[in-house]
Amino acid sequence: MFVLELTYTAPVERVDALLPAHVEWLEGQYAAGVFLASGRKNPRDGGVILAGGVGRAEIERIVATDPFSVEGVCAYRIVEFYATKTVDGLGRFRDELPL
Repeated sequence: MFVLELTYTAPVERVDALLPAHVEWLEGQYAAGVFLASGRKNPRDGGVILAGGVGRAEIERIVATDPFSVEGVCAYRIVEFYATKTVDGLGRFRDELPL
């Protein structure tokens, strides 16, 4: 599973101009079953996305297609972790620890 942390690198006005395209991109990833939760950070200097069901290379490819990435208004920090415990609804995203 992945925690994707976005940090804005441009004024919020530039971010807001790209927000409709970013939301459309988010909706596509939800429909694909990759994104599980997302939202703005508080204070508003970026956002967080919880993702799963794909590998690191695919997450990096997905992140690169975000209009925020394409237009250079944010930087992504990708944190991979082993989700060994989840609520029942996220059971398909549970991981086994590597040996």
